[in-house]
Amino acid sequence: MVQLQKCWLKNLILQSPYCRGVLPSRKSYISELAFCLLFGHRRAGYSTTSGIPGVRERTLVAVKPDGVQRRLVGQITQRFEQKGFKLVGLKMLQAPEEQLSQHYHELRRKPFYPSLLHYMTSGPIVVMVWEGYNVVRTSRIMIGDTNPVEAQAGTVRGDFSIHISRNVVHASDSVEGAQREIQLWFHRKELMDWDCCDHSSAYQI
Repeated sequence: MVQLQKCWLKNLILQSPYCRGVLPSRKSYISELAFCLLFGHRRAGYSTTSGIPGVRERTLVAVKPDGVQRRLVGQITQRFEQKGFKLVGLKMLQAPEEQLSQHYHELRRKPFYPSLLHYMTSGPIVVMVWEGYNVVRTSRIMIGDTNPVEAQAGTVRGDFSIHISRNVVHASDSVEGAQREIQLWFHRKELMDWDCCDHSSAYQI
């Protein structure tokens, strides 16, 4: 039965525009589908590596101590997965103050800086690296305004936070910032390069 199915698929492939010169080229959705089923990512055009610029962009997302305490890690992670982004790094840790001072170095002169460090060291955090097209900007939109009062319903902060001092989650605000933060929180060997099975259907055009 399996052999018959393979023969049927191969016959369809012979009609595919990918097999020019074998039979007259005629655009066929079915033959292209059969081609994918037999050869998957082996041929150009159906590779898991897309030619679309920015597909491998990465950002850092961190669930803060209040988000961990309230057991929101799963719901936050689910939103990024459902959006179509790929998780390439994940760890849970008690953040050292020295590392946090590097992360928030631009805020060190702010009056709330000491209380921020106290808050961020009050419990474990979960840091993640997500990869995907325009992931930095999209992540910022998904988590919502820094002040939950201004955050739209449907965003992480709009749904789960009520005060700016406990705003649940952090996300990098620029591509350059993301690169710096990822290097701060992750060693290179802790980040995974892997092929997601739905990558081609999400990004190929």
